Amino acid sequence: MNKAVGYFAVRSRIAAILVGFLSALSFTSPLMAEEIGDPAKGEKVFRKCASCHMLGQVARNRVGPVLNEIFDRRAASVDGFKYSPALKRAGDDGLVWDREHLDLYIENPKTLVTGTRMNFRGIKDPQDRADLIAYLRLFSASPLNIPESAPTAVPSDPDLDPAILAIQGDPEYGEYLASECLTCHQVDGSDKGIPSIVGWPRDDFVIAMQAYKNKHRVHEVMRMVAGALSDEEIASLAAYFEMVE
Repeated sequence: MNKAVGYFAVRSRIAAILVGFLSALSFTSPLMAEEIGDPAKGEKVFRKCASCHMLGQVARNRVGPVLNEIFDRRAASVDGFKYSPALKRAGDDGLVWDREHLDLYIENPKTLVTGTRMNFRGIKDPQDRADLIAYLRLFSASPLNIPESAPTAVPSDPDLDPAILAIQGDPEYGEYLASECLTCHQVDGSDKGIPSIVGWPRDDFVIAMQAYKNKHRVHEVMRMVAGALSDEEIASLAAYFEMVE
């Protein structure tokens, strides 16, 4: 294929995908419902929590601490809130609010942290907990951000065909294709909320893109962008970004 023709064809495919995705996007749409839960339903479940906790721009500590940005936060670390000695010990011992520990704590706080002052009987239904976690996710790192916060991040594809990694991409062609990547990622390697991909080892780049393409990673835009690229195009992008300094 003529490189210039191929470049414009890929650019058109990616542009169409991004326009379609952004036009359909709303803040409350359950982008991660398949992997986490339904945030619209989780908002209703949160009513059980709202007598003690607040979310959003006007949130403040009440009986319980604010729950904004809770994912990957060390337990008992909100400034100005007086925690129980038990939860402080748990935080000092390394308890971090990832998806697994949030689920356990919501199911029964005193099972996870003996001696916590959180007098809540817990939510027994696993789907209700998943929906609540999806709702809390909207007030932590946005589902559109890269990298995904802990509830949506999954390992790279462990079963990637070695033949895909063996493809020798054309860095010159990769440079043609790279302009779409650089609408978000910074060519100078700076990290402004979106991680740098400049200087990435080639295999790491291919593994990550194939994980999006195969839907092992859940970032919706990246899934669609990777899905629009052939294995050879991904390899060419990888070859280009590896050599950029």
